Amino acid sequence: MKLWSLLGNSQKLDGGAMFGNAPRAMWEKWSPPDDENRIALACRALLASPLGGKTVLFETGIGAFFEPKLRERYGVQEAQHVLLDSLRAAGFEHQDIDVVVLSHLHFDHAGGLLAPWAEGRAPELLFPNATYLVGAQHWQRAINPHPRDRASFIPELPGLLQASGRLEIVEGEHSRVLGETVRFSYSDGHTPGLMLAEIIGPEKIDGEPHGGVVFCADLIPGRSWVHVPITMGYDRNAELLIDEKRAFLEDKLARNVHLFFTHDTECALAQVTRDEKGKFGTAHEVAELLARPLAA
Repeated sequence: MKLWSLLGNSQKLDGGAMFGNAPRAMWEKWSPPDDENRIALACRALLASPLGGKTVLFETGIGAFFEPKLRERYGVQEAQHVLLDSLRAAGFEHQDIDVVVLSHLHFDHAGGLLAPWAEGRAPELLFPNATYLVGAQHWQRAINPHPRDRASFIPELPGLLQASGRLEIVEGEHSRVLGETVRFSYSDGHTPGLMLAEIIGPEKIDGEPHGGVVFCADLIPGRSWVHVPITMGYDRNAELLIDEKRAFLEDKLARNVHLFFTHDTECALAQVTRDEKGKFGTAHEVAELLARPLAA
């Protein structure tokens, strides 16, 4: 099995919102802001093939579904659907994808499911041969959003996913379509039922898999957020997220599971570390995955 990191459309969002209650004097050292106080963010997907005999895409980024006015409001930098270009550069078309795994349905993670915006055209799903995986708890949030994050959802998307006949609502650690090749865990601090997908590693120690890769989604958007107290203003429950993140990192450190980051502009993959004071960090940082074997 090989892994590719695929860049989608990039964004610029307010740095204060992205770093919650961390002061600017701290976060601007990690992510220098522009004149509008915005920081650069990637929307990176992970492609694995063959995984259980399938070509699997983890997330789709923000895509190009916004009309021009909203594209500007949300800081989307490119008009074209960058993920489709990245797939093509890796030797794939969106029709080749067998499974799309969605950690959650906020537009910066699921908007890439949709075809690019065009005047007068209704939203249209891409990936016509893929099964779409969404966690059960988050699905309920998506079809009945709270005012806290209603603006983060694409109103038409749940209906399109249901109408496709290829939607699998995932409950528990495994899905029907991927079996035991991918193990799911869940987090509620950012949004209810955020689904964290771990590609199972090649070895087992005391019955537990070691050496895999986990898609961190918005639990840990990038290296700066590995530091446990750092959260986003977009998180629904910062204290809960901190507790979840600590347990998540302790587990991944113990099992040598590497972290895959979606929003970090410079790092796709890294290994978890912890210093003598107990502070988590990263090492062996990789900017891009190009047909990288899982065990490498």
